[in-house]
Amino acid sequence: MNAPDKNDPFPLENYDRLCFLKNIVKDPNILVGDYTYYDDFEAVANFEKNVKYHFDFVGDKLIIGKFCMIASDVTFIMNGANHLSSSISSYPFAIFGKDWKHAMDGKSYPFKGNTVIGNDVWIGYNATIMPGVKIGHGAIIGSNSTVVKNVAPYSIVGGNPAQLIRKRFSEKDIAKLLELQWWDWPIERITANVQNLTGTDLDKMI
Repeated sequence: MNAPDKNDPFPLENYDRLCFLKNIVKDPNILVGDYTYYDDFEAVANFEKNVKYHFDFVGDKLIIGKFCMIASDVTFIMNGANHLSSSISSYPFAIFGKDWKHAMDGKSYPFKGNTVIGNDVWIGYNATIMPGVKIGHGAIIGSNSTVVKNVAPYSIVGGNPAQLIRKRFSEKDIAKLLELQWWDWPIERITANVQNLTGTDLDKMI
């Protein structure tokens, strides 16, 4: 069997605007699984440019699973963008120093944790994922969506803010798929099942 090489940055011959993303990212706080690809209209280097407010001192991570599909202009807003929201003012006085430098003493900015994208997730063109969001395995995020809350596995969401459109499968089949975890199979087994993975008969997978 001859599967694509997961370590090949550009798996499509003579085309450099689609990459296996784990081979492109340099930020140690961005973790990407095998075979996840990013497709960009201009250059794949735009991916890290679109991970916004991702500051080392904040310490949050962007974690993306295997076999994900990420379209051009998808933006991830990280925790460094957060301001105070329950205080009288949300203005970040302390960052400007001088007599304002102690404004945040004893306080902290909101931190919503790591942003985690499951396996086999499709994120459509120009979608925005907000800080700390968790997107379940097999979910689909519609183009131009703004995802402000967690997305359940195998859900299709869209809009601003993104809302559930429908589940991709019945709850029974979703449970089977989550138990199957095909993305963790040896690549030889995945390769042998690509006809089943692109079909609709779950029993053939089981």
